[in-house]
Amino acid sequence: MKVTRMAAIVVLLPLLIAAGGCSEEQQNRLARLGVTWLEGDYRVTYADGEHAKSWDVLDGKVTSDPDRGYYYFWASVAGKKLYVQTPIARSYIEELP
Repeated sequence: MKVTRMAAIVVLLPLLIAAGGCSEEQQNRLARLGVTWLEGDYRVTYADGEHAKSWDVLDGKVTSDPDRGYYYFWASVAGKKLYVQTPIARSYIEELP
């Protein structure tokens, strides 16, 4: 257990230090890239004004493409898998318990 914690610190500490010296836009890009590797259960919500739509990503991942400005994921809709892409600027991701 101690080795795992030490490895996490060795990996995360340089990233945190580097992020501190980045502009806000660069930090946002780094945060979006991090989403690519997270696997689990998520709710992705696209909201534009009064229009909002949500999808559940169950036992999957949400991938980002900051250069194109989209999140990509497979969502569970009515028992079926649906491929969805949403604009990063108007989308919110929350981890489900």
